[in-house]
Amino acid sequence: MEINIQLKSLADKINQLKTKIETEESTKHAFVLPFIHILGYDAFNPLEVVPEFTADLGLKKGEKVDYAIFQNGEPIIIVECKSWKEKLTVHNSQLFRYFHVTKTRFALLTNGITYQFFTDLDDQNKMDEKPFLEFDITNLKENTINEIAKFHKANFDVNNIVSNASSLKYIKEIKKQINAELESPSNEFTRHFAGKVYTGRLTEKVVDEFKDLVQKSVSQYINDKINDRLNAALTKETIKQQDEEIVIVEDDTKTITTEEELDAYRIVVAILRRKLPTNRIVHRDTQSYFGILLDDNNRKPLCRLHLNGGKKYISLFNENKSETKLPISSIDDVYQYEKELLETVALYETDKA
Repeated sequence: MEINIQLKSLADKINQLKTKIETEESTKHAFVLPFIHILGYDAFNPLEVVPEFTADLGLKKGEKVDYAIFQNGEPIIIVECKSWKEKLTVHNSQLFRYFHVTKTRFALLTNGITYQFFTDLDDQNKMDEKPFLEFDITNLKENTINEIAKFHKANFDVNNIVSNASSLKYIKEIKKQINAELESPSNEFTRHFAGKVYTGRLTEKVVDEFKDLVQKSVSQYINDKINDRLNAALTKETIKQQDEEIVIVEDDTKTITTEEELDAYRIVVAILRRKLPTNRIVHRDTQSYFGILLDDNNRKPLCRLHLNGGKKYISLFNENKSETKLPISSIDDVYQYEKELLETVALYETDKA
């Protein structure tokens, strides 16, 4: 099962059960362990997942992290869990102390709903105070799912994740700054735009007046972009539906094979039966033409007859299967193309040999 489907299933489970989960221990078993399982690790295999992990390196007696995920005998992720009702705070966390005394590069702080992944971007072997990846498992976006997938047992690559962690961390912080500016534009942000459109002196009063204008302008711009995308998507969907309707109409229209078409088929059979048994010469009627095939194989057209329009035509095929459309006055003219029809059969039979 794909990881996005598994995560969606876990999110649904969390939304259904969380009001029944009262303790940290219940949170671990109902929410956190299933997440670890989704990452491909066996929570019941002590070689992969160690509960109540203790690093025997002079730490306070009895101090542990909830889980350590192992690979090749070394911890690769240490996990600290809280009750789903608790807000996450990394201060005073055991993760800080365990991070620098193990070989792990990743620490996970979670309450089963919010997940915070940490590494050591600022100082090597010292856990950062801010996570490089944070998400609410009940509200995942596609790009976040892609990042989660990198922690899967089958994909886990320390260097790849760490090299990308810096970008994730700064993108996250920049997005926070953008959001803050959109909610309440700072003087610096306001001056940037006001200075490009206002020709007078940017006094404090002018800047204050422009704050509201900048906020409205940005909001309207974002709404316009969203509407443009929605309209484009709706237009594409409308075209798609129209195309589907056209296909449906075409499929439902029954093709009627005329007696003239069957007579033409009999003429072709009469020409080719000296080279082929009649059961290998098959007709297939369509709305556009009446086709005659070798072995009922549409890759082996013998000819096509266009008899239902104002003018009649026969289509013949050369060694490259290129179609040549020739006018005929009646189906009796098919006899004139005996040579071409026999040559087409010979080409297919030669290829078969």
